[in-house]
Parts: sequence; structure tokens; C-alpha cells
Amino acid sequence: MPSIKTFRAPALLAITALLAGCNTVVLNPSGDVARQQGHLVMIATGLMLLIIVPVIALTLLFAWRYRAANKDADYQPDWHHSTRLELVIWSAPLLIIIALGAVTWISTHTLDPYRPLDRIAAGKPVPADVKPLEIQVVALDWKWLFIYPEQGIASVNEVAAPVDRPILFKLTSSTTMNAFYVPDLAGMIYTMPGMQTELNAVINKPGVYHGLSSHYSGAGFSGMTFKFHGLTSDDFGKWVATAKSGGQSLTRATYNDLAKPTERNPVQRFGAVDADLFSRIINICTVEGQRCMHEVMAQDALRGRSKAGEAAMAALLPQQVCTRETRVDLLTN
Repeated sequence: MPSIKTFRAPALLAITALLAGCNTVVLNPSGDVARQQGHLVMIATGLMLLIIVPVIALTLLFAWRYRAANKDADYQPDWHHSTRLELVIWSAPLLIIIALGAVTWISTHTLDPYRPLDRIAAGKPVPADVKPLEIQVVALDWKWLFIYPEQGIASVNEVAAPVDRPILFKLTSSTTMNAFYVPDLAGMIYTMPGMQTELNAVINKPGVYHGLSSHYSGAGFSGMTFKFHGLTSDDFGKWVATAKSGGQSLTRATYNDLAKPTERNPVQRFGAVDADLFSRIINICTVEGQRCMHEVMAQDALRGRSKAGEAAMAALLPQQVCTRETRVDLLTN
């Protein structure tokens, strides 16, 4: 009868073959921000392995050397302290923690999703005449809506951007908290109803990349995926022209129908979009006659103030968007 050793080599070979098919996109992405984040993962892992590997090796060594069958090993039942050993045990982890803390502190500020990009790739600063492409993102049940305010178009479960151009995502959600994630582009960013978050990123290689919801949000969560197209400038222009030729407009009424829960929604494109739609989605007032959240908040903040103050604030209301900054301004000024 064949022994276990007979199957050991084929089993290891099969496992290696399976691992060869793994997509290590997080460690080898196509966007500069995601690439920097991947490097941070590698640095942190390497620093931690500096202590983990020796500890595992020494554990195995001590277990073998001081096994019961080894009669030549030193036996010191009264041993209780070694200054040199204590210094190694405490100083090595402390130095690693200090290094990890420094790397994390610097990277946290450098890779802040709200921070505008200062480079499009290593050694390539953002050109002074290049303006970030703004894309407004809405997490619906269970699909993604992308609005291009500059181009005046929108799409569902499909988003495109030119390579080597900074992208500014402004994100919100229609009903429940969600998370926007394109592994090749940048780390995930949460979306919440009634609030706006931001993500600055860039894609450096043309291609079609997988995007998904990385936060469970109900029955249709597994199908809440989309395609991110990294395109050349010319191809992006063609993509915009194709969307514009679709004919359908994304009005408030159209949006309210679109926001109804559906699963595995097909790609849709809209050739025109209401200019204030994203602001109304954030302020939860897309339904006709519904009061916008920033208006309600402003009126609550103005209770008890003078008529002159109310009139001055009322003049500003149409321009207010409920971000984390304007919320504080309305409540404190």
C-alpha cells in the first residue's frame, strides 16, 4: 500500500500550481495610489517577520534541543533571569514597533483619500495644467451610479477614466452604508446616506478592472459589482460620446425609479443629467416637494436667532451641500 510520502511531492506540486493562478492585484495593482498601499503592506509584513521568523525558528530549536530524549542538554531548574536575554526580548519588538509607527504615520497622511494627488506615478508629478476628473458615485440597492458633472453624463455599473489623469471621486449612498472598492485603483472608501466622502486616485495602465462593494448591504450584495475602464484620452472621449448618444436623461424622476432595489442590474448609460441631482441625493430630497436635509438643518440651527441672521442664512441655502465641513459650519456659525 502506498505511504503518505508517496503522495507528498504530487500534492505539493498541485498546491503550487493552484497558487500560481492567484491574482495578487493588491500587491501588483495598476494605479499609483494602490501601488503605494501595496508597498506599505509589504514593508509592514517584512518588519513584522523580522521578529516572527526568529521566534518560530528558536521555538523549534529549543523544542528539539531540550527534548526529553536529549540527555546532553543543560538542565538548570533554578534559572530565572538573564539580562542579555531580557534586552533582546524587549528591545527588538520595541524597535520594530517604532519603525512601524513611523511608516504608518507618514503613509496615513500621504495616502489620505481626501488629499489631492501630487503625482500620477513614481517620479511623475501631476502636470500643472491638468484638472482632476470628477466622478460622483452613488451606492444604490444593489448597483452603482456614476455621474460625470463635467461631461453631463451618467452610467450604472460602469465607470471609465483616462489613464494618468487624477480622479476625484465624490461618494454618497441612497439608503444604507456601503463601501466602494477597485483593488487596482486605491483602497476602499465608505459611502453613507446624507453624507459625502472623497477619494483621490489615478489609473496608470489601460485595461478593464474589477470594482465591487466591499461592505455587506443586503440580499443583492454579491451582484453589486461594476467594470472600471482605464482608457486612453481618445478612447475616453469616444466612451463619453457613446454615452451622450444614448438619448436617455437622468432626471429626478428617473433616479427615483433607478433607486428601487434590483439585483444584478445591467449596464445603463444616460446622455444627460440634472445639474443638481447629486446635491439632492446627498440631501435626501429627490422626491418632488421633499425638503432638503441642509435646509432643515439650517433652520434648526437658526432657531432663536435674529430675523436678519435668518435672512442672511436663507440666501446661502441653495448653495449649501451637506458635507462633513458644511454640516459643522451650519451648526456652529
